[in-house]
Amino acid sequence: MIAHPRERISAAEFLERPESNRLVQLIDGEIIDMASPTPEHQMVTRQTVVVLIPPAQARGGQVLFAPLDVELDDGNVVQPDVIVLLPESKCQIGKTRLHGAPDLVIEVLSPGTLKIDRRDKFRLYERHGVREYWMIELREPLVEVWTLQDGRFVLLDAYGQDETFTSPLLGAIEVNKLFPI
Repeated sequence: MIAHPRERISAAEFLERPESNRLVQLIDGEIIDMASPTPEHQMVTRQTVVVLIPPAQARGGQVLFAPLDVELDDGNVVQPDVIVLLPESKCQIGKTRLHGAPDLVIEVLSPGTLKIDRRDKFRLYERHGVREYWMIELREPLVEVWTLQDGRFVLLDAYGQDETFTSPLLGAIEVNKLFPI
């Protein structure tokens, strides 16, 4: 049996597709169609947005969330769970999507997206200059915080229940507040 390479498309071709509520992303030119998130995933995403709005707004920024396309380059259009944009952001808000690397990207990890979030998106976010990347683990609960230093992500640390960490971009964050009671 001969393995055939998958067809690659550009961001322009990907973005010509009809609007959808499905979580569909383009990673390295390949369309990745993902299952809908679980209720727990959505509750943690919602709670994270609620927690981050005040510190982001205090810095003149804003918090956005999926589904929303972020076009990183001609082969990559992703939909992070939570996006934070600060006034000095390289990311521009377009009419139908964001263009460029957001300041802070948060992915709530699911079994079906674990490899993509930990490997593929990690590398994309690092390469494109996302300043801070959080991965929220539902099973623990745990938050891994990565910060960009000299073009590479460096693990700030992993934080669990009853811990508070200092986000370089947003200040003190209580882990318990990211998870609904």
